[in-house]
Amino acid sequence: MSTQPIGAQPLGDPRKPSRANVARRQAADYVVSGLAILATVVVLAPLAAILFYLVYKGASSLNVAFFTRIPAPVGEEGGGMANAIVGSGIILALASLMGIPIGIAAGVYLSEFGRGRFLGNAIRFTADVLNGVPSIVMGIAIYSLVVKPQQHYSAFAGGIALAIMMIPTVTRTTEEMLATVPHAVREAALGLGVPKWRTAISISLRTASPGIITGCMLAFARVAGETAPLLFTAFGNQFWSFNLNQPIAALPLQIFVYAIAPYDEWHRLAWAGALVLIALIMVSVTLVRIFANRGMLKGGS
Repeated sequence: MSTQPIGAQPLGDPRKPSRANVARRQAADYVVSGLAILATVVVLAPLAAILFYLVYKGASSLNVAFFTRIPAPVGEEGGGMANAIVGSGIILALASLMGIPIGIAAGVYLSEFGRGRFLGNAIRFTADVLNGVPSIVMGIAIYSLVVKPQQHYSAFAGGIALAIMMIPTVTRTTEEMLATVPHAVREAALGLGVPKWRTAISISLRTASPGIITGCMLAFARVAGETAPLLFTAFGNQFWSFNLNQPIAALPLQIFVYAIAPYDEWHRLAWAGALVLIALIMVSVTLVRIFANRGMLKGGS
């Protein structure tokens, strides 16, 4: 029975925050939101500045000849980087074909079968170590293991170097994305009599595919602009070459050669090549994200 006197005003709800608390919380919300926006601007501003500077320095040098001709001889104006663009595509395709399947397979093993096992811990430790190895060390290692025994540089050796650099990123991303798949999904499949390996491939891997695709894109973008490993493996080529067992041109290599040269014409082409390299990476990553969001890379679900 209430003890409040008859006619007295009802007391306020003690759980209801006061105006001062509400104002303080709103102020804290505005401050934190402002700091988050500021941090985003600080991160994006250098990237935007680099992109705009590349456009400023390299856009004027882009023409039909740049995409259709090979480099001109020393002392002559003109020429292009058509062979380097094609060569980069070949090397990156080789690296993706070798590195992505191995990385995904290793990630599936770590998440689905290797938890708590010695082999799983060894693979995880190796992936973490490889993720921090400098790219030039990777190039020297592949030179010693592949190039030197064959006694010649090759596109295949360059693909191996970039593939090894892709594997750790793909492996760790795959493991982390598979860890986000609810255990109830796996238990439902196992309860229906689906083998564990089939559950990992058809259920877990398919459910986590958007995150895995993102990890593959990150790995691809990381190695697309690498120069040091290719100096010791692909070596470069001033002419057209489609033989995987021979030296081949690549955009990062051609940009490096032109950038350190004493010719203004080559410097101009180096800026154009850097702009094209960034554009190719952005376009490829954007296309994959579009296809992934539309379900084309998730089984069309």
